[in-house]
Parts: sequence; C-alpha cells; structure tokens
Amino acid sequence: MMTILQKVVAASGAEPEPAQAANLPKRVTDKIRVVLVDDDDGFREVVRIGLMDNGFEVSAFSDGHALLRHLAEGATADIAVLDWKMPFINGLELLGRMRNQGAAMPTIFLTGMRDTDYEAKALDQGAVDFVDKTRGTDILTKRIKLAVEGDGVRVKPNEAEDIKRGRLLMRAKVGRAYWDGVDVNLTVTEYNIVRMLASKAGEHATYRALYDCVHREGFIAGAGENGYRTNVRSAMRRIRDKFRAIDPTFSEIKNYPSFGYCWKPEPTAD
Repeated sequence: MMTILQKVVAASGAEPEPAQAANLPKRVTDKIRVVLVDDDDGFREVVRIGLMDNGFEVSAFSDGHALLRHLAEGATADIAVLDWKMPFINGLELLGRMRNQGAAMPTIFLTGMRDTDYEAKALDQGAVDFVDKTRGTDILTKRIKLAVEGDGVRVKPNEAEDIKRGRLLMRAKVGRAYWDGVDVNLTVTEYNIVRMLASKAGEHATYRALYDCVHREGFIAGAGENGYRTNVRSAMRRIRDKFRAIDPTFSEIKNYPSFGYCWKPEPTAD
C-alpha cells in the first residue's frame, strides 16, 4: 500500500518547492487556515496532505524566513504549527519574530524531543500546545480544532473589542497590550491572561480559570493534582516584571492566596 507521501510524489512527479508549497490565497474562507513550518521535506508534506484531508487550508514552509516573508506580505492564518528544532531560526525564536510582526495567532509546536523542559519553554513563550511528531495528523487535527474553536464556537479575534483600563490599552486585532502607550511585549499566553483579568476588573479569577483560558478546560500540567498553579504563578511573575520594566510602581494585579488573581478596579468618582 502506498503511503500518503508516495501518492503525492507519484501524482506530481516531484515534491513541491518547500517555500512555495500550498500558499494560501488571500481570501476569506470558512476553513481553518494553518501555516506549517518544518525543515523535513517528507514529514512536512505528509502533515500538509493529512491536514488538508481533514478539512484545513494549509500553507507549508521549509523554514522560518519563508513564513515571515509570507506574513509580511499581508497573509493571515488562524493557527501556526511550528517545528521546534530547525536551522537558521528555531521554533521558539520564530514565534518571537512572528509576534514582533504582529502575528498573534495561536501556535502549536511539533517536536520529536520528549523532554518536559522543552514543553515548559514553549508554553511559557505563549504556545498553546506541544505535540510529539509521532502522534500523527489525526491527533494534531484534534489539537488544532481545540486551539482554534475552543468550546465549539469559532474564535474570531477581529471581532473582539479593545480593552481600556486606566493606563492599560489592549488592542484585540493585533493581540498587543500597552501601558502608558508602551508595548508591554506580552506573549500570547500572557496577553490572554491579562485580557481575562482586565476584562473583569475587580472580579477574582481562579488559578484554574486562568490556566484554562490559555489552554483548554481540564488540561493538566505540572506535578500533582494542582500543579497548574505553579505555571500560573510563573506566568504572573513574568507579566508583572514586564509591566514594572515600564513602570516600577505597577500594582494592578492583585493575588488572592490559594484562590487566584484580580485586576484592580478603576477608582470610582466621588
């Protein structure tokens, strides 16, 4: 029986040019649009075909530079799937450059390295998931749908409203947060946490709710039943440090021990 890759090669006579493979047309589509980056030509093509067979539109690239050029030309996507270990630009560095270009789509890392340290680094930098390459495209398909659709309602970032809370401004379309007009340079994970808190200023958000808002309901991470609390605390420390690098007096995020966090309510007029 021919493999997917063998069928592709047999039908085309040659594998597509990596940087040009399946570029997405710049148009509105009801399908989930995926940008895929992997330097392994064979693996990349198998994943591309597998995702397309599962109903996605896929733009595939052999390296990070090709993706960055694609985005700079105005292309958009619903989600990015990045290989972790690549020449020239590794996946983590590529994610940072994408954010600097204003690309705020959720990101999933693919890797063949089974090490929790790599997973922690990816999640800390704003990735929404970390998938072992051996799991196959069916698992990747499920993870992509969870990241983009969440509870079944299609996420449409361009329909989200900006948030203004005192000196904080959150621009929904570009996924950026500003304090006194200065970009706080939050990762996607950090941005989602701050947005959740700021959108309900004065209300308490539990550790579990904060973790679920950037992953998915019931996602388990860390040691022990409540290990996710450590992840949330670490994220909060980084968030506060970034705000305090701009304003040493920053104190808008309040902690409620053993419960969660709250964005300080705006003062009311007398």
